[in-house]
Amino acid sequence: MHDDLIDHLTRSTPLQRGEALRVVQDVLAYFDETTEQFVRRRHRELQGQGLVNAAIFEQISTDLRYRAVAPPELSLRQLRRLVYG
Repeated sequence: MHDDLIDHLTRSTPLQRGEALRVVQDVLAYFDETTEQFVRRRHRELQGQGLVNAAIFEQISTDLRYRAVAPPELSLRQLRRLVYG
């Protein structure tokens, strides 16, 4: 999967194919979080830094504006409606 991206990375960086594959898999796993998973994880991280909830939720709100999160799982009907209206 994503062979074109792996090929690009091996051409444009000093990474070997296996290393490039691991990088791609790590990045995809990082961005595969649902919104709920991201919010919970980020809350734990910020709490661990000693922030209070008011500051935590403000930061999470800001983070979500710039975060790619996994889309919700769509049924076949929902997919059809996206295409055909």
